[in-house]
Amino acid sequence: MYKITLSVEGMSCGKCEEHVNNAIRKSFKVKSVTSSRTEKKTVIITKEDIDASALGTVISGLGFKLTDVTSEPCEKKGLLSFLKK
Repeated sequence: MYKITLSVEGMSCGKCEEHVNNAIRKSFKVKSVTSSRTEKKTVIITKEDIDASALGTVISGLGFKLTDVTSEPCEKKGLLSFLKK
């Protein structure tokens, strides 16, 4: 699993966040995606890493500007994940 954090300029309302989330869901196989206009970030959880240039194409196609992309492995945290340690 990967956690991909995007820095996105130009989101100004809840609809902007919704447009970004829907475009990412339609373009890539993701587990979850959330956007915050106040933090200027979109966080994606996915099984496979996503190419930054492909993300940039989707974001710029909506009229927003992608300024940074970070990707890091993340653990799936289920209800009983504390038992694995």
